[in-house]
Amino acid sequence: MSFKNESVVAQPRLQPQPDAVPQTREDLVSFVIQGAVEELTNQTDSAEAESKVAPDFGRSDTVELEKSTAHSSIRWPHKKDLLGAEVSVTDYDELTRICVGAARRGESGLVTFLPVHGIVTAALDYAYRYRINAFDVVAPDGQPVRWALNLLHQARLPDRVCGPTMMAHLCSRAAEEGIGVYLYGSTIETLDRLRNNLEDKYPALRIVGVESPPFRDLTPQENQAAVDRINASGAGFVFIGLGCPRQDVFAHFNRNRIKALQLCVGAAFDFHAGNKKIAPLWMQKSGLEWIYRLSQEPSRLWKRYLLTNTAFVLLMTRRLISGR
Repeated sequence: MSFKNESVVAQPRLQPQPDAVPQTREDLVSFVIQGAVEELTNQTDSAEAESKVAPDFGRSDTVELEKSTAHSSIRWPHKKDLLGAEVSVTDYDELTRICVGAARRGESGLVTFLPVHGIVTAALDYAYRYRINAFDVVAPDGQPVRWALNLLHQARLPDRVCGPTMMAHLCSRAAEEGIGVYLYGSTIETLDRLRNNLEDKYPALRIVGVESPPFRDLTPQENQAAVDRINASGAGFVFIGLGCPRQDVFAHFNRNRIKALQLCVGAAFDFHAGNKKIAPLWMQKSGLEWIYRLSQEPSRLWKRYLLTNTAFVLLMTRRLISGR
């Protein structure tokens, strides 16, 4: 059974606004990087274009969040700074164990998976970085992110932790444990294929709800109605596939409302629905998955990869040279 609902209430992304023409080489690098990401943001589709929150959502909500989670029994993986984003040092086994344990106890939390694109966006967009750093887990989705953690912090991570693979691990465990899952995002057609594929692969999996929100803002009443449906379903895992940054904004905004573990899994819906092919394992291991994805969607992804990959290299180079 599919539900039709809306997307999240929002407010404009903070964009870099240089006050003057750059005077030094370092200022010029910063100016170029920020301009590249601003241009990238303007070119992405509507699902990824504008990161927004309700006008009254600010520090007071964060204080409420700190109070509400003060007695949580979950021991989340520790984090390390990566260009301003606090990224979790974790692996598939640890994160699966933690998420399943949280769902068993009916505890809520926020989990997202950041590739290079997300790290660069967080580095240059204060509003997005503010939200991301409030997440319980920001997994290193992408080999360059893992490499950077290992280089800067000696994390010794053996592999990345990507959203599609993590979703498969958790669906398998959810089927074994009887944990209900809720699918929020994408189109009705994709959700139908996704649901059929998941139920074929994991026959015991309890999919307790699916929702396809259109690309427009929700009113507070509509957002609350979506939250009520999710909570009434009894889901332990809420997989959110709205694209970056919309999925992270939705999860963060509803942190104290949704009584389940929210997992922002990005393109996992399309991969598991069969809409897109997953890159060969050797390309994933060697950090070349972006080339495979680019070959599938060149018109949509070429500018994103050109600009964000370049910005990531420049930001990392500056970080290594300056030490900050």
